[in-house]
Amino acid sequence: MITTRRTVIASALALAACAPRAADNRVLRIGYQKGGVLFLAKSRGVVEKTLQEEAATRIEWVEFSAGPPLMEAINAGSVDFGSAGDCPSAFAQAAGAAFKYVAYNPVTGANQGLLVPKASTAKSLRDLKGKRIAFTRGSSAHLMIVDALRAADMTLDDIEQVHLAPADAATAFATGRIDGWVIWDPFYAMTLGRDEAQMLFDGTKLPKTSMFFLAANAYVESAPDKLKALLDALSIEAQWGNANTGEVGRVISEATGLPADILTASVQRGPLAVLPLSPGVVARQQEVADTFLAIGALPKAVRVEDAVWQGWTRNQG
Repeated sequence: MITTRRTVIASALALAACAPRAADNRVLRIGYQKGGVLFLAKSRGVVEKTLQEEAATRIEWVEFSAGPPLMEAINAGSVDFGSAGDCPSAFAQAAGAAFKYVAYNPVTGANQGLLVPKASTAKSLRDLKGKRIAFTRGSSAHLMIVDALRAADMTLDDIEQVHLAPADAATAFATGRIDGWVIWDPFYAMTLGRDEAQMLFDGTKLPKTSMFFLAANAYVESAPDKLKALLDALSIEAQWGNANTGEVGRVISEATGLPADILTASVQRGPLAVLPLSPGVVARQQEVADTFLAIGALPKAVRVEDAVWQGWTRNQG
């Protein structure tokens, strides 16, 4: 399904009008995607066991295909916690979503890129001028193509934008209906692994960004100690994952049926981390929001610091 600016904003604003239901502190509803610390935590069950034993909290897991719908769920009150890229977070804040940034995972840029078909003769982004390039609107891929075009002295007007969710974009790419696809892991790794694509470039030479861990305002206000316990447990899980990338690939492969080598490569490209927010990270996120405001993608300006919660300091023990 192709999304438009109008449908994205209308959907988010409609959800903003809904009153989130009161948080049940005995249950923590976590939204996750296929990749990252949360996916690892769900697959291994260690964090879930820790929260049950130490904080008397039962976890319910809810899967999402991308950050934008996950952010809508947090705002609607159907999810208490999750992770999403810088762009979905900025779009959600501009729409008035009731959430807080609570921690982050630095992004190297190596875990997403612009893919073109194996037979493509394109050697640079300029070779795709006027071509159909797919990305998920309001996602980290959206920011990546904006930054890449700017570096090439181009704008979004120089390409034909095709706004697709990852699954739909994968089909469009495989059937030749698009000329390029900006996507993140594990979809990125899976497509390259099937030898049906070539990478035109990845995000390593573009401005660095972050993946954020986010919590509904209601949960932050009613259960800050349980939130701290969760972040401590996830931080430990991230450290384990970085020290055992092969095992991470195997564990998640068993849970999903995806090839272990592809998942291992994904982890190695983008180290896992759960870190307290810093002024520099907040400032960079403000730049992201300002970028989308400047191109007319955000409905209004935001102050990122207004949605920042700094109540967690990582437990080094």
